[in-house]
Amino acid sequence: MSSAFTKIFFVFFLLFIAGINAQSLDELMQKGDSYYSVWDHQNALKTYLLADSLYPGNWELMWKISRAYVDIGEKLPQETSEEEDQKKAMYEKALAYADSAVKLAPDQAEAYVRRAIANGRIALFEGVFSAIGSVNDVRDDCEKAIELGNGGNYTQALAHYVLGRAHYKVSEKPYLLRLPLGLGWADMDDSIRELETAVKLKPNYRMFYLALAKSYFEEDEYEKAKETLLQLEKAPFVDEDDDKVLEEAKVLMKKVDEELK
Repeated sequence: MSSAFTKIFFVFFLLFIAGINAQSLDELMQKGDSYYSVWDHQNALKTYLLADSLYPGNWELMWKISRAYVDIGEKLPQETSEEEDQKKAMYEKALAYADSAVKLAPDQAEAYVRRAIANGRIALFEGVFSAIGSVNDVRDDCEKAIELGNGGNYTQALAHYVLGRAHYKVSEKPYLLRLPLGLGWADMDDSIRELETAVKLKPNYRMFYLALAKSYFEEDEYEKAKETLLQLEKAPFVDEDDDKVLEEAKVLMKKVDEELK
């Protein structure tokens, strides 16, 4: 009887401890998310890394750490070789954590989207046509995320957006020049289709509108480009770079108006 009671007590004790640990992880995650919501990426990263050190092996922490490294890297200057190395290191860390997220949760679209974003930043940093492997990985991960179809509207919109941008950037080089490089898959029509889907899934997001307007402009669809830019102007401020996006949109609008004259 005493032995049975001891076993029952031990089981309940383990369940109690597990509950505390789960709650503590959740609290740390929420704290990191709170920092992220006000774009304090440094403190968000510190909090997520602390949570990871205490509760390793959580795929959500992995992709959130990846996101933080990308956001920090984007804001770093790259005027000197040392600064360039620091920026690249941020993106490489982001890729490593996103890759861990994929390995921990291969059925979750968010993990693939974050790996695509990290690879995309590396490709843009090195030059799209100097990082062909990374570019193809961006496409593959976005397509996988879309195939999985989970993560909610924003995650799916982000997958379509990143894929649309990949088509746009690769299509900047003539088809016959990129075909031997294994980049013949990129197409502006596909860029427009993916970006239109992103806008439908996540309307009122300035970044998505701007990317779509650029693709319309490249295809000489100036009326559609103008309509999209007008939607962008009406969209609310929801991202830390929205003012910058709005300024870029105004420059593009002038070009559109010139073409429509």
